[in-house]
Amino acid sequence: MTPKSHQAGFVNIIGKPNVGKSTLMNILVGEPISIISPKSQTTRHRILGLTNADNYQIVFSDTPGMLKPQYELHKSMMSFVNLSLEDADIILFVTDLFETDAEIEQIIDRINQSGVPILLVINKIDLAKEGQLEEVTNYWTSRLKADTVIPISALENFNTERIMQEILDRLPEHPPFYDKEELTDRPERFFASEIIREKIFKNYKKEIPYSTEVVIEDFHESPDIIRMRANIFVERNSQKGIIIGEKGKMLKKVGIEARQDLETFFGKKVHLETFVKVEPDWRKNKNKLRKFGYDPS
Repeated sequence: MTPKSHQAGFVNIIGKPNVGKSTLMNILVGEPISIISPKSQTTRHRILGLTNADNYQIVFSDTPGMLKPQYELHKSMMSFVNLSLEDADIILFVTDLFETDAEIEQIIDRINQSGVPILLVINKIDLAKEGQLEEVTNYWTSRLKADTVIPISALENFNTERIMQEILDRLPEHPPFYDKEELTDRPERFFASEIIREKIFKNYKKEIPYSTEVVIEDFHESPDIIRMRANIFVERNSQKGIIIGEKGKMLKKVGIEARQDLETFFGKKVHLETFVKVEPDWRKNKNKLRKFGYDPS
């Protein structure tokens, strides 16, 4: 009797901004690994999330939305997308009923030439009008060399279980890449900063969320409480005033909402202090981006 084989591989989630990649990632991993916002370009890093069983390990990878770079930050975000094309065992290409391949034709060509299985996931089908899903399916299958098409609604968690089966049908035999007890490759500070950044995306409009970066300066954990200090960086003094708000009300609101989610995420009390600082034009400066944990090309 031969021992049961073990499957493991990198399943990289790729698509344009705001098609639901992060929502899908959280469903597939079963934990809120990626922050979610109705605004596009919320995801700035490549984030790994692990799904483990006795006989397999799937390393999911959420990536920033594909776009035409306007800043050094955008170039860094696209470098994460390019990396995810290089190490993928399976590509989950996520689109929706409304997106086209405009501005990403070159990346589509690279995906088609990658030689790895491509699962075309069409999201938001709960919004479909009569005949729209068929029309969108025909559009994308004429452009993408997909193994199969999976229509889903990530918001309603509809048909997402089929994605898992399609992945397992194609996942290579390999020992696990990470400890089976791990959920992600990112440290706790990263998730703390992302949770705070999610609240900024929720509470501010226009350019403010995109001009903001969050850095956890102090993170001290004891058995009953985590004490952390977060610096919120903006690009201009006027933005600092908006983040703080009249008599500090907006910053306090962000802090309260973030602390509630941090306590849920870490499973214990959190004491959070937030400070707002100005780092002029950080999105356009390679050295400042490196300081914030990006790797601009």
